[in-house]
Amino acid sequence: MRMSGAPAHPAARPTDAERVRSVLAAAHSMTVVTDGLRTEVRHLDGTDPMGRLHLHPAEPGGDAELRPAVRLEFTDVAPTPVRDRVRARVTLLGRLLTPYAHDPDESADSTCVEFGQAVLETADGFSYVGLDELETARPDPLAPYEAGMLTHLLDDHADLVTLLLRLVQPLPAAAVVRALPVAMDRYGITLRLEERRGHHDVRLPFPSPLDDVEQSGAQIQALFSAARRRSHRNTLPA
Repeated sequence: MRMSGAPAHPAARPTDAERVRSVLAAAHSMTVVTDGLRTEVRHLDGTDPMGRLHLHPAEPGGDAELRPAVRLEFTDVAPTPVRDRVRARVTLLGRLLTPYAHDPDESADSTCVEFGQAVLETADGFSYVGLDELETARPDPLAPYEAGMLTHLLDDHADLVTLLLRLVQPLPAAAVVRALPVAMDRYGITLRLEERRGHHDVRLPFPSPLDDVEQSGAQIQALFSAARRRSHRNTLPA
């Protein structure tokens, strides 16, 4: 079990709080569980739900137990056809301070929630993010655009995906039969190397972290240039 905080490799990947914010920023749907009902909300359209949910710190004592518990569930799915496409699950736990309308046509502009905790589940395990961390973290600048960028790379430039394999150290084993881009964030691109049995991910860091999506073109091209300078070749299908 991991607790939130500094990433395993400093400056190499988002923190847990940033990961949660990025999942929320890119979400197109969520499941709301309260009053014994599950409501599927499918019209987020990539609008960060934190703009519609006002999260408040929990107050000790009082009538907290009388407020309806609420659970907000988000699933982060890879946009490319990789194995095990679910990359992460995010759950926000709390209690309602204002009523939640289960009928989207009757929903208010916003819902106030007394925040309990955010739970991030990934292949590495579970981590827990507090309200202060969540409010100070910012979504990854590529989060709203990542799906389109990865599908464009795979559909229109599959040969460049194979080219990126030159940057993988150590070299991919002969058992690898396919390589696909599975994620992209401000720190780099992640490739999923699929073998006949199982798979594993490798991260290819950008020369420097991005501060804005406009910087992505130059950083991606820098990876391609670095790959072209590598002498070894790889014939894996993209």
